[in-house]
Amino acid sequence: MLGAIFALEKVFSVTGNTLQDILDRLQHSTTNETDFDENWSQGRAAFGGLVAAFASLSMKKMLEPQPALRSLMASFIAPLPPAPLSVEAAIQRQGRNVTQCSATVLSDGRPALQALGVFGQAREGIRVEAAPLSNPLPRSEGIPFAKYAARMPTFLNQFEGCWVGDAMPFSGSRSRRLNMWVRHRCDMSDYPAEKIIAIADMPPPVLLCHYDKPFVPASSVSWGLEFIVDPADVKGEWFYLDFDLDAAADGYTQQSGRIYEESGRLCALSRQCMAYFEQ
Repeated sequence: MLGAIFALEKVFSVTGNTLQDILDRLQHSTTNETDFDENWSQGRAAFGGLVAAFASLSMKKMLEPQPALRSLMASFIAPLPPAPLSVEAAIQRQGRNVTQCSATVLSDGRPALQALGVFGQAREGIRVEAAPLSNPLPRSEGIPFAKYAARMPTFLNQFEGCWVGDAMPFSGSRSRRLNMWVRHRCDMSDYPAEKIIAIADMPPPVLLCHYDKPFVPASSVSWGLEFIVDPADVKGEWFYLDFDLDAAADGYTQQSGRIYEESGRLCALSRQCMAYFEQ
């Protein structure tokens, strides 16, 4: 999880604004402002995929025409509480094919996240296709989020999905690989990049499955997300997430992940550094 504490919480019914509602307000705001409620919380602050989506959309709003988002790099500076927020975005350099942008998500005037986005036009060149997903665990064999809800953060109610494999947080499995199926509960067709950004931040730190009881707070420090395909070309709703624990030591853990659409095509690559705090 990004940008906030992954903690034990009571799970509520799906209420409040959907991600589409929140992004609609940001999209139509001339001052890049929006807000969200506690239904998007994890611990004391917002789900990090939500915060990163604010940065992505605000950068994209400056570009016309809008080339595809090719990569997003984010640094999580401070927790973002449920409240009105604003985003400051700027074009750092605009070339013939590639545009580099920056964005800072602000809460009460203080930075919560800083991001860099790389937008690029499609060009002719050698194609080397990414390896497709092979033999994913089926959803029918998974554990629905609702059945493992007592250990999950509130924002998970905004998604439908299931755990497959044995790497659920606080399960004591000591696995190094986490897999899950997930999709948005709302229509995200107007926001294809943000649709994938939020999905890509769904997995908690894989390290948490090495603990047999909650809770161990964990917070992302940095995140890099690279898009293999133009997000606008991804039409499906379900995604399969395949994440690996690469290392953990000295209170920090690194994990990498692959985000596939249901057809098996690789959509994006994720890389995160997170801090964890044993009690």
